[in-house]
Amino acid sequence: MRIITANLNGIRSASKKGFFTWLAAQDADVVCVQELKAQQADMSAEMLAPDGYHGYFHYAEKKGYSGVGLYCRREPDKVVEGIGHPGFDAEGRYVRADFGNLSVVSVYVPSGSSSPERQQAKFEFMDEFYPHLAELIATGREIVICGDWNIAHHEIDLKNWKGNLKNSGFLPEERAWLTKVFGELGWVDVYRKLYPKVEGEAYTWWSNRGQAWAKNVGWRIDYQIATSGVAETATAASVYKDERFSDHAPLIVDYGHAF
Repeated sequence: MRIITANLNGIRSASKKGFFTWLAAQDADVVCVQELKAQQADMSAEMLAPDGYHGYFHYAEKKGYSGVGLYCRREPDKVVEGIGHPGFDAEGRYVRADFGNLSVVSVYVPSGSSSPERQQAKFEFMDEFYPHLAELIATGREIVICGDWNIAHHEIDLKNWKGNLKNSGFLPEERAWLTKVFGELGWVDVYRKLYPKVEGEAYTWWSNRGQAWAKNVGWRIDYQIATSGVAETATAASVYKDERFSDHAPLIVDYGHAF
């Protein structure tokens, strides 16, 4: 089973940059996308259902903002939009597809970098999302949650960690929250399980400022976080950087788990 996650920073922009042409050659079973920056009326037929895939989306109410989606090779048994919080669900941040005992989720955790108000909203989302993550574990299902979590967990996960200790995305509170997700709840950071010491090759996002991309001054903020059963079957993971569809790069993980 191959799962891909990619923050597109605008699905229309990513499409023009060749994302769907690339996707057609990836043989993925499920593709999770974030930051659509589009509503249904903005989506082309290819964006709604690329050849060979069923598409499912959770759009933001605000135009040109947020939004997540799933492209599934198989038609799911069930699709769930939102985490049950009206404010965050209005921002289009969560969609889940169930296939037998397997669930795959596309999530877009808020960024707090634009203002103190958005950072507070990010903390509120984390507070709401934590019990939801606990509930998912308690179902006993095998689950893979893909997306832009907007948090670099450890120093190894970003190039300039010393300069970002007080910045959104690397705040002590954010990192401690992720540690609890893994430690207390038992979720597994699949890439880190496979490659505990890899640094630069693991980055998935680069600022558009300066020469961040050229100098590989990146952050690892896109994750596939899974329940232990399916995580144990992961065989390989990679970040695709040969082409640029967005300021993020797709994260590809292969699992031995049947789809």
